[in-house]
Amino acid sequence: AQAYAERLRLGLAVMHGEAQQSESDMADGRHSPPLSRTTAGHTGLELPLMMPKEKPPISVVGDVGGRIAIIVDDIIDDVEDFVAAAESLKDRGAYKIYIMATHGLLSAEAPRLIEESAIDEVVVTNTVPHEVQKLQCPKIKTVDVSLILAEAIRRIHNGESMSYLFRNITVDD
Repeated sequence: AQAYAERLRLGLAVMHGEAQQSESDMADGRHSPPLSRTTAGHTGLELPLMMPKEKPPISVVGDVGGRIAIIVDDIIDDVEDFVAAAESLKDRGAYKIYIMATHGLLSAEAPRLIEESAIDEVVVTNTVPHEVQKLQCPKIKTVDVSLILAEAIRRIHNGESMSYLFRNITVDD
């Protein structure tokens, strides 16, 4: 994120925390604490009931008011945290929210959740097929990385510099 901000000559805000769980997340038992049980060898000795660690709410460090927010991640799959982050950014005054991720898995209800959210656009590469998801959500855009991957393979095969690719890529590439 710092490298993007410097290259684009933009400010940087940091988000941390997680989306709070909804009732439906709790209902399926995935986030349930283990049940209290008797310790083996010590019949009658009960361990205390383990409670799940409380997640901190999403917080934003930095000023996003009146700005375009770009959230950068390596993978976007389940989108609940991205949707919550977008809502948090909107609440703090960001007027457009873009998600940029290298790999767009976008499983289950992701297209519908993106479409119904404050997210303006999700930009992913074509490293993972997601044509069906794009049909379900016009906010999903794809960047073709086939040419740069082909050039990287060619350079590796010929023993040429890989750093050239990263220093000399322009916006048009």
